Amino acid sequence: MFSRLFALLSFVTLAACAAAPPEQKAPNTVPGYEAVEDGGFLIPAVQERQFVGSPPREEVAYNGSEGPGTIVVDPFARKLYYILDGGRAMRYSIAVGRVGLGFRGSAVINRKEEWPSWTPTANMIRTMPEFYAEYAGGLPGGLENPLGARALYLYRGGRDTYFRIHGTIDNRSIGRATSAGCIRLFNQDAIDLYNRVRLGTVVKARTQEESERLEGKMMEDEWGLLIPYDAARVDEIAAKRAINEEKLKAQIAAEAEAAKRELGVQASN
Repeated sequence: MFSRLFALLSFVTLAACAAAPPEQKAPNTVPGYEAVEDGGFLIPAVQERQFVGSPPREEVAYNGSEGPGTIVVDPFARKLYYILDGGRAMRYSIAVGRVGLGFRGSAVINRKEEWPSWTPTANMIRTMPEFYAEYAGGLPGGLENPLGARALYLYRGGRDTYFRIHGTIDNRSIGRATSAGCIRLFNQDAIDLYNRVRLGTVVKARTQEESERLEGKMMEDEWGLLIPYDAARVDEIAAKRAINEEKLKAQIAAEAEAAKRELGVQASN
């Protein structure tokens, strides 16, 4: 059953905050991103190559105006900062929502969960009951769960925004704009941030103007990773992206067809 859910979460765009299964452990790992036992689960190490364009967490000088204890999400630079004392901050690489779907404004963390359950939205259940109805009560926490090892729940005016800052089982998504709105971190980073954050923490999303002023103007390369803006490369990258997108469409179609065949076989048994 989990394999069927993974096929859907990986390739259907309606899957909010969803992701693909974990990859194999890499022989070379970055300190702080080794495989780790947590809550009875073995979190795989982050492969060294997955930090290309998405650097490991690091304490850095912070040039923003926010006070200590604030979380600042920069969806345009795909970074998250946890503000420390003395003009410093912990910086994390993140995945963010596709254009028009990301978190904006500010919110407050009113809930924290270790190995959270995941529940499809009412709209997902209504439109695709054959996939989601049985998970209406929630998918238990674990390595198959798209929210990963930790989740911080964002509220505004006392109401759940349905935006989350959470871990992920799809390390390849970090540094890209691929989710349906939530803010993803490597599981190791999600644990680190979770341990720092208290209930009531304010979360602020930067505007594009703020991001460009503080981080510089960025653009996506042909793989969806950010690079400094270069007007001379816009057409070249667009052409390469078009080729990559056609390959991806073919892959998605093949996977969707395989999932349908699997469902047909199961239904006939």
